[in-house]
Amino acid sequence: MKKFIAFAAIVTLLTSCGRSSDKGELVGVKGGKWYPEKPYGMTLVPGGSFIMGKPDDDLAEVEDAPTRTVTVRSFYMDETEITNSEYRQFVEWVKDSVMRVRLAILADATGQKPGANAGKGKNAGSIGDFAFNDSEPEKMSAYDKYMYDNYYSIGTADDPYAGRKLNRKVKLIKDTQQYPDEYYTEVMDSMYLPIEESYNGLRTIDVNKLKFRYSWMDIQAAAKAKVGKRKDFVKTEEIKVYPDTTVWIKDFTYSYNEPMHNDYFWHKAYGDYPVVGVTWKQAKAFCAWRTLQKNTWVKSKKKGRDLVNSFRLPTEAEWEYAARGGLESATYPWGGPYVKSDRGCFMANFKPNRGDYAADEALYTVEAKSYDPNGYNLYNMAGNVAEWTDSAYNPNAYEYVSTMNPNVLDASNKRKVVRGGSWKDVAYFLQVSTRDFEYADSARSFIGFRTVQDYMGTQVTGTKK
Repeated sequence: MKKFIAFAAIVTLLTSCGRSSDKGELVGVKGGKWYPEKPYGMTLVPGGSFIMGKPDDDLAEVEDAPTRTVTVRSFYMDETEITNSEYRQFVEWVKDSVMRVRLAILADATGQKPGANAGKGKNAGSIGDFAFNDSEPEKMSAYDKYMYDNYYSIGTADDPYAGRKLNRKVKLIKDTQQYPDEYYTEVMDSMYLPIEESYNGLRTIDVNKLKFRYSWMDIQAAAKAKVGKRKDFVKTEEIKVYPDTTVWIKDFTYSYNEPMHNDYFWHKAYGDYPVVGVTWKQAKAFCAWRTLQKNTWVKSKKKGRDLVNSFRLPTEAEWEYAARGGLESATYPWGGPYVKSDRGCFMANFKPNRGDYAADEALYTVEAKSYDPNGYNLYNMAGNVAEWTDSAYNPNAYEYVSTMNPNVLDASNKRKVVRGGSWKDVAYFLQVSTRDFEYADSARSFIGFRTVQDYMGTQVTGTKK
């Protein structure tokens, strides 16, 4: 094989001589020009430098945010916190995928083959229509067959079906009266809680089965390692994606919040409200899925177009820079130092007085696009829900992090920075410089998140000359 490749390379080199249109000049690889595309629902935060930390006296005497000048690169950021509706899209995608995987595995195990409806966007005639797309290797392209023979059909120790392609063109049948066969019924029944765990005549999806698996490269560890193969730094995560709705009960003692537990995440009435009850790891999984979702569309619809770079959580420095909205040394996203406008209206959703949650006209959260946005058109960077960042919390971080794109990436540190304060916090936590943390595996009724994406290029800057 090596001899063949070397021979092919030599032949290509020899036969290409004299046929190039570059006249032998150094013209670079031809591939077109890159045009940045602003992701839907995001705004561009132009990179620049700012004074990070508390410019005024630290009234709480935490002393974990001394001022220093830092610089961050340009990035896109969600205009609002990720909403229930947006997160439900993630959950529904995972549920759909888990169902299709289970159907494909059972079809494979029972030898069922696709029928006439497979790949035509119609309802299935049998479970065979959900068989893996590579279940008939003789109909595959040369490349797909090679990958199937050498990789997909082998699987991995953790997942024997790794790499197998699902048939997403056949519609899932939700009406129990139209299930095509007993195999399909068996799979769908396995997705729900047992009858003895149901009540009021309703059967509920077993949310513990809604798991999203993805891989990522630990670039920091790989860059610092002196030895090791690439595969040693590829990490695989499997995360349960359904938010913990019990936070509305667990976060409060002697309090009636059952309606929020029962309805807040799934009911359409709260679709535009920020998702809560999501751990740091679930937020990271959402970012990986959003990247996968967009690039899957790009590959299927835009042949030859470059894939988008990853969506991710913002670093602590990026979050503070964005929250300031271009204002230097401001106390809040709108400036400050007050939390009321000149007309006496509260500027954010928080706890303004002792126990008076309704003083700002909101009891719990409000819709994600509420109150006035800051200078970068970002809503609720103070209040509503606090937000996860990608950074690990260390009270001394400002003393040693870099002044260029500062961040603390420490996998062993389970305390992750949350910023912005929430509907149940006092004004101190709404200040753009206030640091707070929560443990990565914890979910709260007052913590959500928003995502960012790196801007490809360096010509955009917010630094004023």
